[in-house]
Amino acid sequence: MNRTLFDAEHEALRSSFRSWLEKEVVPHKEEWDAAGIVPRDVFADAGRHGFLGMSVPEDLGGGGQPDFRYNLVIGEEVQAVGAGAAGLGLTLHNDICLPYFLRYCTDEQRRRWLPGIASGELITAIAMTEPGIGSDLASMSTTARRDGDCYVVNGSKTFITNGINADLVITAVKTDPTQKHKGMSLIVLERGLAGFERGRNLEKIGQHAQDTAELFFTDVAVPVANLLGREGEGFRQLVANLPQERLSIAASGVAAARAALGWTLDYVKQRTAFGQPVGSFQNSKFVLAEVATEIEVGQAFVDRCVMALNDETLTVEEAAMAKWWCTELQKRVVDRCLQLFGGYGYMTEYPIARAYLDARITTIYGGTTEIMKEIVGRSLGL
Repeated sequence: MNRTLFDAEHEALRSSFRSWLEKEVVPHKEEWDAAGIVPRDVFADAGRHGFLGMSVPEDLGGGGQPDFRYNLVIGEEVQAVGAGAAGLGLTLHNDICLPYFLRYCTDEQRRRWLPGIASGELITAIAMTEPGIGSDLASMSTTARRDGDCYVVNGSKTFITNGINADLVITAVKTDPTQKHKGMSLIVLERGLAGFERGRNLEKIGQHAQDTAELFFTDVAVPVANLLGREGEGFRQLVANLPQERLSIAASGVAAARAALGWTLDYVKQRTAFGQPVGSFQNSKFVLAEVATEIEVGQAFVDRCVMALNDETLTVEEAAMAKWWCTELQKRVVDRCLQLFGGYGYMTEYPIARAYLDARITTIYGGTTEIMKEIVGRSLGL
């Protein structure tokens, strides 16, 4: 189906970003998978080419384009070349962390941080999840006690994407531990603060090139000037930014499913069994017809959500719908496509195998499928 949401400028970005990926990312995917991390200079190179901070104002080093369609292009192309794990840090930086800095920074903070975020010299992360609390953010135990011109932060976070590479970590803390949601605040912890330690780079079943870390805070003195917004507004800030985060994950899910379909079509046209191409069997045709149809349906909804986000009309419930539906779609499509590869689909030298492993986390991070359904269900008055 012809998609009408992109202009010539978006397609120009797509072309240049695809060329950059083919040259600077694709040849190194296996190396970075083995290392468990993408080198920091990849972010800086992406920044030099204008692939980071597209929505940062031009006078602060960005593209000056608050249009999520540019982010969508980046996310789609990362999946198209099979670099979802390597590119996750870039999409987290652009789609999930940057909005907090744009929306809540003071003028001084904007001047201090935004140029480096746009250039890739300052890599970002967001730290919400703690051991033992899962999606129950109101029960977090990381605290920030005011002491003069500083907050003293104690606690820990886990499963933090970009956790090893990050220079700026948006950290959810309790500034008033006697309160639940109303006691939460967001503070930016910077690399090098005394008492701020990185734990191990966590070993995962997929997304191997993405550094995912534990973070530990022991009496970390953070300047009050690093508070994002006002005390006690952290939960509201998180809720306000979650629709874009979840839409980003949904869009990547559809793009990953589309990439899997493309690899599978190529394979079943070439691979023969019983004297004919695997794709010529009725079962193969039916499976791929179903997969192709589901992808188009999911894509249409994502595209509508992107335009709603640009118009500032995307609701929490619509983003939750997109997130759970498209990530479940991704997981289902990759599984069905892998089956058509037979034994070769189990070999990690094939992109479909890596896509299968990478897909499993998508129905968990950014809010589980069950939490998304709970959000949608509540909107129905249930």
